[in-house]
Amino acid sequence: MSQPEGRLGAEWIDGGVRFSLFSENAEGVELCLFDPHDQRNETERIPLDREGDIWRAEVEGLEAGRPYGFRAHGPYAPAQGHRFNGYKVLLDPYARAIAGDVHWCEEMYGYRDGDIHHFDARDNAHAAPKSVLVDSSFDWEDVVPPVTPWSETIVYELHVKGFTMLHPDVPEEIRGTYSGLAHPAVVEYLKELGVTAIELLPVHHRVSDHRLQTLGLSNYWGYATIGFFAPDARFSSRGDRGGQVDEFKELVKTYHRAGIEVILDVVYNHTGEEDFKGPHLAFRGLDNRVYYRVNSRDESRYIDTTGCGHSLNVSHPGVLRLITDSLRYWAEEFHIDGFRFDLAPSLARTGSGFDPESAFFKTISEDAVLSKRKLIAEPWDLGDGGYQLGNFPKGWTEWNGEFRDAARQFWRADFSQAAEFATRMTGSSDIFETVGRAPQAGLNFIACHDGFTLEDLVSFQNKHNDANGESNEDGADEDHSWNGGVEGPTDDPFVSTMRARRKKNLLASLFLAQGVPMLLAGDEFGRTQLGNNNAYCQDNEISWVDWELAEKNGNLLSFVKNLIRWTRARPAFRRTEFFSQQSPIGAEKAEVVWLHHMGHELKEHEWDVHYMKCFGFRLREAARDDLFSRHVGRNRDTFLVLMNAHHEAIPFVFLEEDRKKRWTVVMDTSQVDEKGWNWRIHAGDSYLLAGETLAFLRARNEPPVARGEAVL
Repeated sequence: MSQPEGRLGAEWIDGGVRFSLFSENAEGVELCLFDPHDQRNETERIPLDREGDIWRAEVEGLEAGRPYGFRAHGPYAPAQGHRFNGYKVLLDPYARAIAGDVHWCEEMYGYRDGDIHHFDARDNAHAAPKSVLVDSSFDWEDVVPPVTPWSETIVYELHVKGFTMLHPDVPEEIRGTYSGLAHPAVVEYLKELGVTAIELLPVHHRVSDHRLQTLGLSNYWGYATIGFFAPDARFSSRGDRGGQVDEFKELVKTYHRAGIEVILDVVYNHTGEEDFKGPHLAFRGLDNRVYYRVNSRDESRYIDTTGCGHSLNVSHPGVLRLITDSLRYWAEEFHIDGFRFDLAPSLARTGSGFDPESAFFKTISEDAVLSKRKLIAEPWDLGDGGYQLGNFPKGWTEWNGEFRDAARQFWRADFSQAAEFATRMTGSSDIFETVGRAPQAGLNFIACHDGFTLEDLVSFQNKHNDANGESNEDGADEDHSWNGGVEGPTDDPFVSTMRARRKKNLLASLFLAQGVPMLLAGDEFGRTQLGNNNAYCQDNEISWVDWELAEKNGNLLSFVKNLIRWTRARPAFRRTEFFSQQSPIGAEKAEVVWLHHMGHELKEHEWDVHYMKCFGFRLREAARDDLFSRHVGRNRDTFLVLMNAHHEAIPFVFLEEDRKKRWTVVMDTSQVDEKGWNWRIHAGDSYLLAGETLAFLRARNEPPVARGEAVL
């Protein structure tokens, strides 16, 4: 295996364009140029010269927006892992833009009659999407990325199209586009909400598979990448001949000007070419054995650790370079602040399984550009040993599914969940501290794109995915006993009240926990997918954000805004080091004190009581070298977080040293007012904690307030 040398893709040079393509096993490659006015019409074929494993040609007289593709010639021998077919026009893996959708027809496949060993000699130029030459110049106007520290980061996961398709303040002609997402009304909303980074579901160009189109559906989420360098043209209001590139850069510039980072959800573990019976779009026809992990027992098939029928062969130097070149391109050319890696363990798999010392990790850590970006792993895939939470290198942050599960189970009042939930609330030290990482190594979430929305989590007993055309067999099976047996929207005031309280309990847990919080778009005002927990193919009102709910559920929205404002302003809830104890089990009196509702510190054996559903913890704010600490010295504000998952109210007795403090009830999820918050003074030896309620109290040491300084 040789490492490809020199820049790959289409590069502007004096007088023309240099095209460079990597293929280790091809015997010949042709550049195909197409009519800029009718990309079905092939106008010229130019043979590429071979230099090692790089194929090159220089062509004069070309202009931005010109469609092109490649034809790769070589053996068509599926049993030996080769799938070359010169009758198929293929995309440039380094294409900066892609024009046209796949026109699904038999010609898009390298074989015929349903047999992959039966070579197909029909041309697909009329049906294939095309790569596009792009002028990459852009004026960033000296706008620079915010570079928000992890300890101050609040991530907001959204879909480019779905977020604005129903937004009343976004002009109809740009709804669902990059320009729509960059509209002032949208940006201002996110600023007011308080998030510091948007995490976009995939924006690399994708294909929508034939099966979905036959059903009248599409690959809405976008986890079927076919162009690792090309912004997806379906989100462009400026066409697909390169306008999508500048439009996306304008989006990033707009968000950076507003102080908000942009993180991309990237899919490098598989492509949109599907399983061994999939189409010839790019990688399969350019060098199947190189780009995909073929099965040694049957080289016509693939090793699949992704659930998509194949896995990208990241252990090959050429494929690893493709990925790192793509990442660097987005970081440097688009000023992207970070990346969330879908099914990340697949990127670090070698012949012996997941390898934390793999070439992928080493390459990222040694790269001067990429090592400084935010790196987020989805720490699981479908291969053996696929759950790798906590095993990623220092510098990485991981989606913490353990937090999600513990929060849901505790507030659902499952037995024996208190200790687990307490450990997750304090940063999951058992997972991350033991390997020398900080609380910010865990990205906490309650809901994400994959699964129930928060509203549906508390409103549906089971999934309702019938619209996906898979007999409701797709998506995770979820059984939630806390919805009272009433599914979906309801006019019952008691059910509505309890659902609202449960949502607030979960949201408060998310933002009061140590680690990096991630909020799913629309959860702050009750977005619903009507029980669909796998809406990957629903490009319609099921998935689109309903902005009428923001007004209807203004109480919840205000609650979340205040919650974010409070926790961002309190270093006690954004610690960069773990508490002195490893977990609540056997904790000594230290920076965090675990509280029994009977008025004493929790003892080790009490964590094991299976029916314990009510506990709390006390934090003290660290002294700081600012106005506060200069006037009050080492005295610090004290916080109580009290949680009762039981259905009945419980008097929560304070520790003796806390009974004379003047407590402010910052938030009580059972008593928030119409503005989504509730401030009141509480005195006494105990606090009556309603059933299924979280309360947040503060005893404040009052410093003098400078003129113009806000009091929080």
